[in-house]
Amino acid sequence: MIRWLVLLSVLWAAENALGCPPIVSRAQWGARGSTCKTRLRTPVPGVIIHHSAGASCNNRMSCIPQVKGIQNLHMNSKKWCDVGYHFLITEDGTIYEGRGWTTHGSHAKNFNSNLGICFVGTFTNRVPNIAALNAAKNLIQCGVARKLIIGDYRLRGHRNVNPTECPGNSLYNVIKGWPHFKA
Repeated sequence: MIRWLVLLSVLWAAENALGCPPIVSRAQWGARGSTCKTRLRTPVPGVIIHHSAGASCNNRMSCIPQVKGIQNLHMNSKKWCDVGYHFLITEDGTIYEGRGWTTHGSHAKNFNSNLGICFVGTFTNRVPNIAALNAAKNLIQCGVARKLIIGDYRLRGHRNVNPTECPGNSLYNVIKGWPHFKA
């Protein structure tokens, strides 16, 4: 038991040394089992930002059911092997592991080899709060530091690669000002 705790402490310290934010694991949020088999080739060339176009949330009690609902929609209605995004971010600044760093996504047709980050909520007429925006920036920086995202990555909104209004006009206008944005 002590060895296990020491190992966890070392892993946590390594993540923090790279500036990595805490991520709620699939087990912690009660994700359904995944049947996805395709590995994501890392480092990925880019990051695609999405919004879930549903209700937002700002605490774990309300956010976990939201994240589970997105996974159920993707698996039950779309018949995907799992939630389509690699990570989901809620307005309490929490990052939820979707497919994670190493499983191929289903978030942007023909561009699923990029990392898909979804802000939970609808961001057409308002922007996510600063906690959520900072969580996304920190997650991207972590991916670059861990060499899971190339240093000269390309950041885009979902609308830049597929005909959609995602990630909503307000969020899209924010990410246009982020480093590495290239429509």
